[in-house]
Amino acid sequence: MVVQQYRDGGRARAVRALTAVGVIAVTAGCFGGSGGAGDGSGQRSVAADRPLDLLGQAADVLVEAGGAETRTSMETAAGGTRVTIRGQGAYDFRKQMGQLRVVLPKDAAGKDAAGVGGHRPITELLAPGALYMKNRGAGVPDDKWVRIDTTGLKDGNLVTGGVTDPMAAAELLRGAADVTYAGKTELAGVTVHHYRGVADLGRAARAASAQSRGALSAAAKGFRKDAVPFDAYLDDDGRLRKVRHRFTFSSDDRGPGVSVVSTLLLYGFGLPVTVTLPDEGAIYTGEIRQG
Repeated sequence: MVVQQYRDGGRARAVRALTAVGVIAVTAGCFGGSGGAGDGSGQRSVAADRPLDLLGQAADVLVEAGGAETRTSMETAAGGTRVTIRGQGAYDFRKQMGQLRVVLPKDAAGKDAAGVGGHRPITELLAPGALYMKNRGAGVPDDKWVRIDTTGLKDGNLVTGGVTDPMAAAELLRGAADVTYAGKTELAGVTVHHYRGVADLGRAARAASAQSRGALSAAAKGFRKDAVPFDAYLDDDGRLRKVRHRFTFSSDDRGPGVSVVSTLLLYGFGLPVTVTLPDEGAIYTGEIRQG
């Protein structure tokens, strides 16, 4: 499994819980608060009475919006230590491509999760079925990229890269069930509608777009639990502004599950986003050193 359990304690264990085969993991900041059930404007009625429709269409609305800026974080806890990896960048929902700058936490020895001294950011390029990483460390030359086929990952890159692909995060809501409307609140000065529910990975994969289906299908087979609890925040135009997913999985079916909380924040809609993928000569094909 992508995230593995370790018996050593402390911060190093928590960092390693987010690391496997030279690949990292991450979570996004938590914003917003609770709000009332409605304000009598009529918007509450639509938001409260049609939550499955609105959540099921969230990915389509983002495609219409085009590009957006994004902040991400991925968080796990092990040995009493909580570790958070953060990312920031932009994503084009029409092309399903994005670029993010990902910052790893340091362990107690002052090394990041890749085993490299200091706090060197990793550049990640997201594309349908693929994840590219630069400044990966672990023996990868500075001028080379690591390319990963996300359809071959057991988690479909929902947590492996330390950033849940923004489109995959939205497509997961197509599998929403048991949804409750938690009312209005404000997020970064924008009025949003808060929903709580559980997404089924298998249902989401079947309803996903062709570009996302392979990765989500892999996740549906690889995760310990198909049920993914979530909190989603949509603005009055139905655009997803924030979503937090809680994934559970384990490398040992008999052991306790490992929980990872992934949060995505979207803003600056309509932003032009240009992503240039590296050519084959820039892809590293050697062995990646294990941490």
